[in-house]
Amino acid sequence: MITAEGFNQLRETIRYLDQVPFDITRKTLYTAEELYEGFNPDNEETYDTCFDSAVYQQYKALGQHVPSVRELLARSLHDHSIHTALARFFQEHDHRRSVGIMGGHALLRTDAMFSEIAHLSKQLTQQGFVMLSGGGPGAMEATHLGAWMAGRTENELDDALQILSEASSFKDTGWLRTAFEVIRKYPQERFVSLGLPTWLYGHEPSTPFATHIAKFFENSLREDSILTLAFGGIVYAPGSAGTLQEIFQEAVQDHYLSYGYASPMIFLGRRFWTEEIPVYPLLEHLMDTGRYKNLLLSITDNTADILNTLQDFREKQKK
Repeated sequence: MITAEGFNQLRETIRYLDQVPFDITRKTLYTAEELYEGFNPDNEETYDTCFDSAVYQQYKALGQHVPSVRELLARSLHDHSIHTALARFFQEHDHRRSVGIMGGHALLRTDAMFSEIAHLSKQLTQQGFVMLSGGGPGAMEATHLGAWMAGRTENELDDALQILSEASSFKDTGWLRTAFEVIRKYPQERFVSLGLPTWLYGHEPSTPFATHIAKFFENSLREDSILTLAFGGIVYAPGSAGTLQEIFQEAVQDHYLSYGYASPMIFLGRRFWTEEIPVYPLLEHLMDTGRYKNLLLSITDNTADILNTLQDFREKQKK
């Protein structure tokens, strides 16, 4: 039997859960409109009071890592609802066609690699793949920009890149405004992409080009979800610590065939992955010596190779 004290604690917990600024029982993934509710692209100061920013400010104020029990409960219930919404998303979209692109958040919009990723993602989306990423800036934004511009001409994508170049870094004034400018100029409702950002890195704005956004509080859940859901393969663009973590985390899943089969691990940028950060030779060595098994490794500077590798893998999965 619940005591009077226990009843009062339960009542206070329910009251607390009812007052948090986010929905702990939401049924769907976020959209950019929901995440940036209250943001006016014509007045960038409104970013500080939009929904996403308000949640992040409370997240920091109440403790990013060791919040109160009630706050931890609220965040856990929210993240559980996002997991459930992800399951619904993949009831509508073939998980075997989901392809991830991982890469650095600091990649500038004016960098040639940003354009290369966007054009690659555009082509993959047009061929029926569902693109996913960590949902932030840099290589992640390029992924969703390409998916957003699927079905349009290469010149139109280049025009979008030109608009975005006004604010090349997510730290620049106008980064979010120019993204919404592209969205207004090139609206679309045909193609989807999935972004998985986190409030742990809330200082990095989530890209509004992702049509479906699974934003988590707990970064470990988010990281695992990104890699787990990319059943169709992962492309690794140049990155740093976060990308390296994702490489070896995916390698473990493939080694143990944790989800029944291994998916392609494709490295974009031969010099980067063999000289600057020589991960690729290390993985080859670990495969040759039997410390890793089942890895489907490839490396290239040519996006056509990536398209062919992913298409071939998809065809094999049909058999």
